[in-house]
Amino acid sequence: MDRTEKQAFVADLAQVFAQTSMVVVSQNNGLTVAEVTNLRRKMRAAGVTFKVAKNRLANLALEGTRFGGLAPMLKGPTALAWSTDPVAVAKVAVEFAKTNEKFVLIGGALGVQTLDVSGLRALAELPSLDALRAGLVGMIQTPATRIAGVLAAPAGQLARVFGAYANKDEVAEAA
Repeated sequence: MDRTEKQAFVADLAQVFAQTSMVVVSQNNGLTVAEVTNLRRKMRAAGVTFKVAKNRLANLALEGTRFGGLAPMLKGPTALAWSTDPVAVAKVAVEFAKTNEKFVLIGGALGVQTLDVSGLRALAELPSLDALRAGLVGMIQTPATRIAGVLAAPAGQLARVFGAYANKDEVAEAA
């Protein structure tokens, strides 16, 4: 990388840190190309961006952002993963770390809050944003369904009474 590429990389990374809500720091010691490709594919499918970054350049990009607490974690061969959905990035990173011992989670940051590995695991156990939205919609729809059932019940009972009364005459004629 020449100087202009480095400056562009730092500017792009600083812009990412300004727009994202969650960043995970990991080390990928000895991952094969196939394993990294698999990890990138899983992260992309979850809406997560994964990038290997030089620590010095990442530290420059972190300056003045809310993710400044990540600077001590940037030692050795590090990679950064980020997303606007904090649960998605944590979930994918933790799941991949469980299946691949060469991918080591170092920590992360959720806004100004710095997280260690146990914090990332706890975050990964939470339901995703879409699952939370679906649960909320289900909770909102449940009372409406019950109200409709209560309002429809008297009409249904009345229809059953009329039906039984009509069938009573038919049963009496048949007997």
